[in-house]
Amino acid sequence: MNQAIRIIHRLTSLLFSLIVASIFAGMAITTLPEWFYYLPLPPLAVLLPTGLYMFFLPYLSGQRDGVPASKGQA
Repeated sequence: MNQAIRIIHRLTSLLFSLIVASIFAGMAITTLPEWFYYLPLPPLAVLLPTGLYMFFLPYLSGQRDGVPASKGQA
């Protein structure tokens, strides 16, 4: 499940970045229709919950197995 959420977040962020870049490129070329500026909102609605999930996952899962960051391997 975690891997699927990470993939969805990664691909959605790529889509979001491409949409925002196309808006800036389109603004340099011509006047865009008003609805075009709303295109980043659906990917942003996916990025918010998936990003929050990944942010809070370490805090909710408790102690993980492995070496603490302060005792990293050399």
